[in-house]
Formats: sequence, C-alpha cells, structure tokens
Amino acid sequence: MSRSRRLDVCMTPTRVVAWASVVVWAGVVACGGEPQQPAATPAPRPEPAPALAPTTQPPLAAAPDCAPPAVRSSDGSCRGVAVAPAPSVVPPDQAIPDPPKAGTVFGGLAVGVDTPYDKALFAGDTAYLAGDGRLAAQHYRKAKKIDREPPAADIGLIRVDFDQLGIVTDYASAPKHRGLKRLVKKVEAVLKRHPNYGPAHVARGRYLLILGDAPGALQALETGAERSAHDPEAFSAFGVALLATGKPAKALTQFEKATRLDPENPERLRILGTAYMLRGRVDDALRVYTKAVRLAPNDARALGDLGTAYLAKNQAKTAVTYLLKAHRLAPARATFLSNLGYAYQRDGQLDQAVKTYRRALKLDAKLGSAWINLGTALAKQGKYAEAEKALKTAEALDPTDPRPKANLKELAELRAKKAPAP
Repeated sequence: MSRSRRLDVCMTPTRVVAWASVVVWAGVVACGGEPQQPAATPAPRPEPAPALAPTTQPPLAAAPDCAPPAVRSSDGSCRGVAVAPAPSVVPPDQAIPDPPKAGTVFGGLAVGVDTPYDKALFAGDTAYLAGDGRLAAQHYRKAKKIDREPPAADIGLIRVDFDQLGIVTDYASAPKHRGLKRLVKKVEAVLKRHPNYGPAHVARGRYLLILGDAPGALQALETGAERSAHDPEAFSAFGVALLATGKPAKALTQFEKATRLDPENPERLRILGTAYMLRGRVDDALRVYTKAVRLAPNDARALGDLGTAYLAKNQAKTAVTYLLKAHRLAPARATFLSNLGYAYQRDGQLDQAVKTYRRALKLDAKLGSAWINLGTALAKQGKYAEAEKALKTAEALDPTDPRPKANLKELAELRAKKAPAP
C-alpha cells in the first residue's frame, strides 16, 4: 500500500478534528478512520439532522480548550461548533491544474532540472512515494554525496527517518515523543542554513502538529505553503493547522487549493468533503464524496463519508446503502456499524437500528455515541428502563459530553408524562 504523507481532517456534529496520516499520498488522511454519527434525541422530539455529517474517526486530536477545534471524547468521537455556510466557490474538480514538471512528483523534493543532484532527488522521491524508504534513503544519500550544500536531500532523509518512527500521525498523538522532537531539531538546523526552503517549513509544521503545537505548526505551515506553491500536501497540512487553531473558513480555502493541484486523489477529495460539511455545504460535500467513491469504489471510508453526507440531506435510505457497503468492506469497525444503525433509525427501522447498535457495541463497548443512539432508539420503542441504562453508560464513559445528560433529562420528562395521574 502506498503511504500517504498528507494531513487530513474530520468533523462530527459538534466538534472539528484535523489530523495527519502517512501513506504515500497519492491524504485526510488519507484519514484512515471511521465515521462517527450524531446522537439522536429521545422521543418524542425528532432526531436532529447532522449539521456536520460524521465522517472518519478523528485522527487529529483537538486543541486543549476544545473550541473550536475538536477534542476527542472517551469514545473516540469529537464534538465541535457549527459555523455558517460560506459562499460558493468554483468547484475544485472543474479547475485544470498544471501537471507536475518533468522530473518531479507531487510532494517531492526534485525541481526538474537536468543535474545529477536533482536526478538523484527525483529517484529518491519516486521511491519514497512508492513506500520504499530504504531505496529512497539510498538515493537521497547519493544526492548528498554529489552536493552537501542544498537542503533537499537532508529533508528527504528526515522524511524517511520520520516514517521509521512508526508514529500515529494524529494531531497531538505524540506530544512527548523524543525521536520526533529530535527530527524537529534536525529540520530547524536545516532552516538555520536555508531559512527560505519551503519543504523544510512544511516538515517542521507537520511534526509540530503531531507534537500538539498547533500555533507553532500554523506559523511554519503558512510559510511552507507560500514557498511550496506546487505541493498539494503543503496546502493540506496548512489547512489542518488552520482547523486546529479555529479557522475553518480559511482551512477550506487551503483544502480546495490542494485538491485543485491533485484532483484525482480520493483522499484529498474526502478531506475537502469533510471541510465542506463543517461549513454546512452539504451539496458540495456530496459532489466531492461522490467523486471520491467513483475513484475508490472499495474504500470503506469514502463510502462511509458519502453515506453520512446523505444522512445530512435527510436521505436515510440512500445513506443506508452506502453505510452498509462501508460496513461490509470493514466489518470490524464499530463506528461504521453505529452510523449504519443511525441511518436505520432515521429511516424508521427501529428494530434494525437497535440490533445494529448492539452489534457495534460488541465490537467497541466504549463507543459512547452508539450508547446514546441506542438509548434514543429504545426510548422510541417505549423501553424506558433500557434506554436510561444505555444513556447512563454513555454518561459514565464521558462525563463532559452534554448529550447523555440532555437526553436523560428528556427521557425523565417523557416518563413523567406517561405516568398515570395521581
């Protein structure tokens, strides 16, 4: 499998999450996660349509203050603040990007000049993007032997070293990782010699995101994006940093730039679709998610994203179709099942929804969103005691989540109305 080197983003109805993933991109990130679903509310109040369709399991954790970037709850879900839709822009898949210059690849370090140094870089880039770190390192070392002064070979070797760390590339996933901190120092040493080298700023920003330093990453990635105008990953990473620092509108602009440069990449399309969902632009999200599924018809994450977008359009039957496909492709992912259960619930298939939630909880008993939706489905069935138990389980899993408390309050009011008059 090729390893993406992109940063991705994911959002759910009440928080935004951004993240980085490492696969030779051909990204977000790809996200490499699982969808989360919005919690339904107990009967008789109708369940709200997901303002931000659940997408993938949040790879980038949240900023410590939880607002407006996402913070992951104990069930792995995130909750964020919805924002008003932004004005429409030219769809990125209608833009005609410039193809990579001969002797270069997207995200590579070679610049396409006819020199032994640049040819060695290009060979290293090609091997790296194909997932062969050992061969890539050999070519980057060859470039260094040809000329030790330029910074590109140094950054190439640092990229290979980073992959060998085996770090989960979520935001703040390795805040104390000594090996990663050493790589940041290596990049900073390169920047002391070559302060205007864009790929070095991008590398530093990506590593700072994983260490949890969103403000530092934002500064580095803004510079990196300015100086790496043909690298889609530079814009993707910058977008993630903007999300993590509470700037979703500006983040969307960067994701659109990345997709214009790399329009046939399903992972970048998924990231862009998620950013559209955050802005309330469900139709735009459906368009790019649909294209992602066309390009990667067996990608469970793309199918799950498309299904949850259809939930946001109140098209539950269509959502069931895609979420069921996602589940069949990735049967061990509890959040796919939980989202499928929510689609059944929205479609009025309460019995099927309850069965599906229980199957999800067998896979992951700590999936709080599934407990919440199980509780609301049971409440609709009039099984108040079971509903209360499910909601209290969700509350115990994450006492900071307001949804179980609100649903328990509504459930108590509902039970009081059903009680016989004194």
